[in-house]
Amino acid sequence: MASVVRGVVALAKGAPVTVEEIVIPDPGPGEAVVALAACGVCHTDLHYREGGINDDFPFLLGHEAAGRVESIGPDVSSVAPGDFVVLNWRAVCGQCRACRRGRPWYCFATHNATQKMTLRDGTPLSPALGIGAFAEKTLVAAGQCTKVDPRARPEAVGLLGCGVMAGLGASMFTGGVGPGDSVAVFGCGGVGCAAIAGARLAGARTVIAVDLDAGKLALATQFGATHIVDASTADPVEAIRELTEGNGADVCIEAVGHPKVMEQAFYARDLAGTLVQVGVPTPDMRIDLPMIDFFGRGGSLKPSWYGDCLPSRDFPMLVDLYLAGRLDLDLFVSETIALDAVEDAFGRMQRGEVLRSVVVL
Repeated sequence: MASVVRGVVALAKGAPVTVEEIVIPDPGPGEAVVALAACGVCHTDLHYREGGINDDFPFLLGHEAAGRVESIGPDVSSVAPGDFVVLNWRAVCGQCRACRRGRPWYCFATHNATQKMTLRDGTPLSPALGIGAFAEKTLVAAGQCTKVDPRARPEAVGLLGCGVMAGLGASMFTGGVGPGDSVAVFGCGGVGCAAIAGARLAGARTVIAVDLDAGKLALATQFGATHIVDASTADPVEAIRELTEGNGADVCIEAVGHPKVMEQAFYARDLAGTLVQVGVPTPDMRIDLPMIDFFGRGGSLKPSWYGDCLPSRDFPMLVDLYLAGRLDLDLFVSETIALDAVEDAFGRMQRGEVLRSVVVL
């Protein structure tokens, strides 16, 4: 039978979110119902509330989550009731041209649940990134459930579902950071700090954190930054060159989503170095680089979407590293909050007071 649970809903563009009763249908073919344990408060949820993604209101927010599978629909064999899972928003299809070429992290036809969750009056909800996890339960495609070690703390490993994975993957997968490399990370919020952690995991020798906020720079050192650059008092490009024997960094990661910062990251690279953009821009932003500089400097300019991860491969591996003490996911959890505190958490996130507020259910 359908379940009635509480969930955080954005009813109208720019309006404060509210906790509403929502109806979760029984899972159909290829679907699963997950009882949520924890869900991080991500900038993407705020973008949904502000109408920055699309206008398909009302939205059931939340997507960076972990919980246990409660029930599954027909033809589901990848997970079973009771499995502890981290949710992901890229359930690969296995059949599109990217999947057929062995590049499923670029999948063009990722799966979401077919049925709609609704308000009590029958109004259909649009779940954020096909998940909608600011709720006691949610309905997802079974492929969005990645089984991981149940010993892991859900508040921490749920963050792999979006921002932390994006940053780790920007270094480890998109950027291809390797042993001995020098890496500069522009922006030391949650994604940027994850990129720093990923660079250290990949064996980088020099990891330079760049930000305008002294508090974020201090935090970046806890994630493994070997050097910091306060961009409010120094030219980041010149500072990075000084820290890399005049060459620039092998990999520069832009984790802000701003044209000026991307330009700085472009010029802070070594010749033939790699620029990775993982910060999310707004639709009106543009970049303007002299073509002779693009041509003359060589290297790679690479966008990173979800850190080019493959959840089925990467989530279990990263959870194992967490349990082994080699990846401190707990450090990302600034606070735990109740379901009705999401609106206030958005404010703290916008003011840069937290890496992640995490709803505990």
